[in-house]
Order: sequence, then structure tokens, then C-alpha cells
Amino acid sequence: MESSYTIVVTDSDILSKICGSNDSNLRLIEEHLGVPVFTKGNELSVSDADAQICSRFKQIIGRITTEVEDGAEAGSEMISSILRSSDSAEDANSFYESHIQIPDGFKRIYPKNKSQSELIRGMNLYDMVFCLGPAGTGKTFLVVAYALYLLLSRKKRKIILTRPVVEAGESLGFLPGDLEQKINPYLRPLYDAMESLIPREVLRKLYDAGMIEVAPLAYMRGRTLDNSVILLDEAQNTTVEQMKMFLTRMGEGSKVFVTGDVTQIDLPKRIESGLVNAVSVLQPISEIFILKMQAEDVVRNPLVKKIIKAYEKQH
Repeated sequence: MESSYTIVVTDSDILSKICGSNDSNLRLIEEHLGVPVFTKGNELSVSDADAQICSRFKQIIGRITTEVEDGAEAGSEMISSILRSSDSAEDANSFYESHIQIPDGFKRIYPKNKSQSELIRGMNLYDMVFCLGPAGTGKTFLVVAYALYLLLSRKKRKIILTRPVVEAGESLGFLPGDLEQKINPYLRPLYDAMESLIPREVLRKLYDAGMIEVAPLAYMRGRTLDNSVILLDEAQNTTVEQMKMFLTRMGEGSKVFVTGDVTQIDLPKRIESGLVNAVSVLQPISEIFILKMQAEDVVRNPLVKKIIKAYEKQH
């Protein structure tokens, strides 16, 4: 039996944010529900819809309202994230656990698909997280965002960034400049992510205060890293020995996030990837969270997803 449902939004400012510029948010909701959404005065309505659609409409508007009242910007990213998670109770409940709010940050970060939501929840619940996936899945962006959240919320005292800087080893001597200048080009994707999340002046202060540290793997041996967020990017290019050394640097109160793409291993064929080995060896440990993203999880230009799938067909 078809019916209608009306929601009254008494605050005109909140109503305007729910609707979006030129009702752009309402158009997204219409497309998702498959029925028109009407506005009249301070009312939002759906009509000629079954009871399930009316219930989902109520849930969607209620969750958008809650986010807006809490200071979030009702942009298309947030609306799309809510819509994607509105089809099941499990996904709907996970939405509230899977956005990232960075103090002094430009915006809240919402998951763009189920895998991203799982990654954020994994970082919430586990102290060691492995995320494997192709380029464009947002894995590096999300771990950087979460690390900044932990640092600027004063939950951790330092972020430590590391990455294999030479495809088959750690020899930095031939590169010009001091240590930071040698490794900076390799960590550019991490810097880019940070600059898109917080103001440059805030980022500069963190560097100057030593709260963000760059550390090549070769320089981490013998250290114990307490109360820190430790990020290892491009981990597919570590050796087994390097990965073991890195993981055992974890000290009290620290979180370790490891990202990599096992389809882009640059090590010589005779050398086993430390990431591949670690995921296999550590799988039985329940305190470690391992997430494998797929080509379907790519959130960059849609053409990137097609390129990845085309290459996958070769194997």
C-alpha cells in the first residue's frame, strides 16, 4: 500500500542545509529513494511511496539533521555517505562510528563506500591495521586523516611517517641533500593528504614542534615508539626483514597503520614482499585488523577503476 510521509523542520537554517544549494541534496535523496521529495514551507515530504521508503526517508532526514546540528557541512560527500548506509540497520549504525572529525580540520571525512567505513572502524577498534588495495581506494588518505585526528585530539603525541624509499633497498646516500630532503619526494602523497585536511600553518607548527616525524625504515632499527601513530605507506616494497623490524618498533600506547598495493611490488622477483608475508603470517592474530580493498572500491575518476580492472584481466 502506497502512502506519504511529512517531516517538519522548524529551524529554517537547518532546512536550507538539508536541501542543499538549489535543492541539490534533495535531488540525491530522490534518486536514491526512487520517488520525488517535495518541500512546502518548513516541510519535507514524500508521497506515493511504500511504507519501507517512507521509513528510509525519515531515517535519512533524521541523520542529516543530527549531523548538521552537530556542526557538519551537508555537502554531497556527507549526503552520499548517509544514503549508501541507509539500506541496512548494520550499515546505518556503522555510519556514526565511521566519520573522522579532525580538530582544526577543513571538514569531516565520510566513508565513500563500505570498505572505507570498515577501515575507519578498524582504526577505531584496533591498534594495528593493515589495509591492502589498488590505487585510488582512499586507503592512504584515510589513515593520514585518522592519524591527524589522533594527534590533534591529543590522543597521541606524535605521527611518524615512513615508506620504502628505494624500490629494492634503503640506500639513501646517492640522493642529494640532508635526510629530510632525501626522503621528502617519496612521502609527497602523505604530505598532499595532510595539506588537503588541515591548514598549512597548523601543519607547519606540527613539523616544527617535532609532532610529525619523517623516518626512513633504515633509521628506525633499535627504536621503541611509544604513544605514537606510525604510518607505513607503500608497504608492498618492504622486505620480510624490514617489515618484521618495523612492526616490532611498536611501543606502549601506539597505533600502527600499514598500507600497500600488492599489484605494484617493485622488489626483485627473488625477494618476497614483506607486506604479503606479514598478512599471511599475522592473519591468525585476532588483535590485528586486515582489510583487503578491491577495484570496486576505487573512488578516484571512474576511468581509474576501469584501468585497474583491465590490468587485472591480464593475470
